Amino acid sequence: MKLGCIGDDFTGSSDLANTLAKGGMRTVQYTGIPSAPAHKDVEAGVIALKSRSIDPKDAISQSLAALDWLLAQGCTQIFFKYCSTFDSTRDGNIGPVADALADALNAHKVIVCPAFPGTGRSLYQGHLFVKDQLLSESGMQNHPLTPMTDPDIRRWLSHQSKYDVGHVAALSVFQGASAISSALETQHTLSKRHIVVDAIRDEDLIEIGKAAKDLPLITGGSGVALGLPANFGCTASRVPWVGQAGKAIALSGSCSIATRAQVAQHATHSPTREIIAADVIEGRLTPQDMADWLLAQDGLPLAFSSADPDAVKAIQERFGREASATALEAFFAELARICVENGVTRVITAGGETSGAVVEGLSLTTLEIGPEIDPGVPALRARENLVVALKSGNFGAEDFFEKADRVLAGDA
Repeated sequence: MKLGCIGDDFTGSSDLANTLAKGGMRTVQYTGIPSAPAHKDVEAGVIALKSRSIDPKDAISQSLAALDWLLAQGCTQIFFKYCSTFDSTRDGNIGPVADALADALNAHKVIVCPAFPGTGRSLYQGHLFVKDQLLSESGMQNHPLTPMTDPDIRRWLSHQSKYDVGHVAALSVFQGASAISSALETQHTLSKRHIVVDAIRDEDLIEIGKAAKDLPLITGGSGVALGLPANFGCTASRVPWVGQAGKAIALSGSCSIATRAQVAQHATHSPTREIIAADVIEGRLTPQDMADWLLAQDGLPLAFSSADPDAVKAIQERFGREASATALEAFFAELARICVENGVTRVITAGGETSGAVVEGLSLTTLEIGPEIDPGVPALRARENLVVALKSGNFGAEDFFEKADRVLAGDA
């Protein structure tokens, strides 16, 4: 194994694995830390953790354990993957985990770049944008677990990290890899360990990747990985895929603006049913109830708990943030398990927490990377008779659910 990757959630990890596979690297995504060595043909291993919103000490412990396994596989470079919207509160885990990995690897000049222009995330003057809106005005300020209220990644990371945070501005990035390397070194001489690097075009990410060739640690969204396969002598290639016949379902727990639009679009032509959070928490709706409905529908039925920010806030105030989130995640996990046990062969999920719950509920350990459905979202083979798509909340076009099903079935 050449490149070792640690993702802080399951959808983001599949996003990264997708980018590396398209770049020509033989990539495998692991759910949690494997108990056995990797196959010798694997060039990039992506360990998907569910560490984004847990206690920072636990996130550090899990990440360092993942690091130990990856180094034992021979990895010469480590990539810490977090969301392209930098999902993390002021007291969140990105900074502490990045600090711990940097310490363990004795890494300096650590790139921090959540940008992925191909999916609408750009970083300019240290500020993160979602399309033409500042992050804090994009809807992410209403995220139920990790509300992002400050778009300045330099300032946000400074709240979390024990190290000084530097910046490489777009003007240097536009001049290419050599200029980026020089700017990183300048920041290093100023005692900046974590360095936010601007990127507003995918071409910028390619140059940042080149500049990162000899760095032991890189952090960011999957976009930075666009430039990494070439550093290991790999070239872009078509990802092989054999479609999966059978019954399909879609499950959505994301409350993002993009996912709510996708749910609304899907409801215009396919069976769609809302999961009322209060009904779940108070026991009026069980996973078996919803599974019975999904299994009885034709086409691609969708069960969703995606709600607008006011509805989510009301539920959290009534039942508590952690209690409501835990109840819904357990519901989705059991729902997916029942459906697959009863013959479902294609599962499409929306939302990082929802996808993580489904992966855990189905006890999926290794995911083979297939073709891209939408930017940042690959098809994944979980078992001989089971394929899945794990979508981050803000990703995908409005027709994502039906498009995903076509790709998973091999009809696209």
